[in-house]
Amino acid sequence: MEHQSSELIFRRLGIHSQQEHFVYMREDCHVCSSEGFEALTRIRVNYKSRSIIASLNIIRTDILNPGEISLSESAIHSLGIRDGETLRVSHLHPIQSLSHVRSKIYGNKFSADELDEIITDIVDGNYSSIHLSAFITACAGHRLDTKEIISLTKAMISSGQQIHWNKDIIVDKHCIGGLPGNRTTPIVVSILTAFGLTMPKTSSRAITSPAGTADTMEVMTRVTLNMDEIKKVVEQENGCIVWGGTAQLSPADDILIRVEKALDIDSEGQLIASVLSKKASAGSNHVIIDMPIGETAKLRSIDSANKLKSEIEKVADVVGLKLKVLITDGTQPVGKGIGPVLEARDILSVLRNEKTAPQDLKERSLMLSAELLELSGKVAVGLGMTQAKLILESGKAYQKFVAICEAQGEFKEPQIKGHKRVISAGNSGKVIRIDNRKLAKVAKLAGAPFNKNSGIDFFSPIGKDVMKGQALYEIYAESKGSLEYALEYLHSQQDILTIQNH
Repeated sequence: MEHQSSELIFRRLGIHSQQEHFVYMREDCHVCSSEGFEALTRIRVNYKSRSIIASLNIIRTDILNPGEISLSESAIHSLGIRDGETLRVSHLHPIQSLSHVRSKIYGNKFSADELDEIITDIVDGNYSSIHLSAFITACAGHRLDTKEIISLTKAMISSGQQIHWNKDIIVDKHCIGGLPGNRTTPIVVSILTAFGLTMPKTSSRAITSPAGTADTMEVMTRVTLNMDEIKKVVEQENGCIVWGGTAQLSPADDILIRVEKALDIDSEGQLIASVLSKKASAGSNHVIIDMPIGETAKLRSIDSANKLKSEIEKVADVVGLKLKVLITDGTQPVGKGIGPVLEARDILSVLRNEKTAPQDLKERSLMLSAELLELSGKVAVGLGMTQAKLILESGKAYQKFVAICEAQGEFKEPQIKGHKRVISAGNSGKVIRIDNRKLAKVAKLAGAPFNKNSGIDFFSPIGKDVMKGQALYEIYAESKGSLEYALEYLHSQQDILTIQNH
């Protein structure tokens, strides 16, 4: 009888809430009354042998009938439930690992076991956004020491699936971020796999940028591969370029990143654990980390970069990664395109060795490829660049890229379309400064990355001489409204590009 009193009939309302799990019940629902549920109460929702934790939203209209319950789309997907089936709800037992978070807030250190408990609860969906915010804040501001970062990294690795390859050398790369464009990954993967090395690249979608590697690759191929499909592609072509979300590698990372970005908090310890747990989970053991430094990049000073470099090297050594950190120029965008379709065009232009290909994107990709070739030990130190250039300029990298795309499902040619507006120089002079963050925001307001054709085509690198009225960049948008929205922000900013008079 107790179970029957907490049972409700499921009806789908089609409410999308990103990855947050929500449950929707009428205010006069007999379960709400008997259990004493209030809005935003965390409750357990059970369906057959599965269960999730969700936050309750109270409905005060007749959108649900008496005796009905609904869920957000992410919760529906997790449970695999259909309309008309029965759900059972119950109170959530106290989450014991939250006591460890509270202890950290008051200045104590995490033990390895405590971090294991916390990460397990996060992956199981037991932490609300408020709980996640508390954990992230407790770790921010250099509050994690090296031992804690190592324990957090290990906990995140063990929280999800891990891929094991029957090869001694598995290569990978990661960029700390902060530069619009900079879509080197598909080019590097193509060069390294064409050489014969194994590079199973799992990449992210954009969170605060105009495009992630997965968003850009999705313009040209399928990126939502499961673990078995990833293994099949890698066995066939030596590598892949897929979205990491479907692979369930270090799943806690994706959850934490969403909340970190909403809070606008960059925790050094969690950044290290995020990057290295993904690499180790994918089976990589030879890794290059690209750290761009610039006034408007994610890392703004050489001191902060060197501190992060030292810490990440210590943790990598403990988790078994041979790692090299490269501190690079982060003062301006890389490539011309900012946004999925425009970046895809640049990638293909470099791979096809077109005369109009952005040379900065080509050179950066070659440099990263050369470093990885040498780090692997398969190419002698000093010869990596020669080998990388040979593979790219012979066309072998392009052939391999198309082969990887086809193995993942298809190869599609990107098509640039939509509304556009040219932004011209207000005066003659030399471009001396670019605000990467504001330029990226213009591209996002235009619709990137969700509208794949939206973004910016950028023509004005630092050092370029421009004439008054000359095109600096073009904004692309899939709708007039999005274009106007981007232009409204653009006109309110005076320093996206700084042009010094001659």
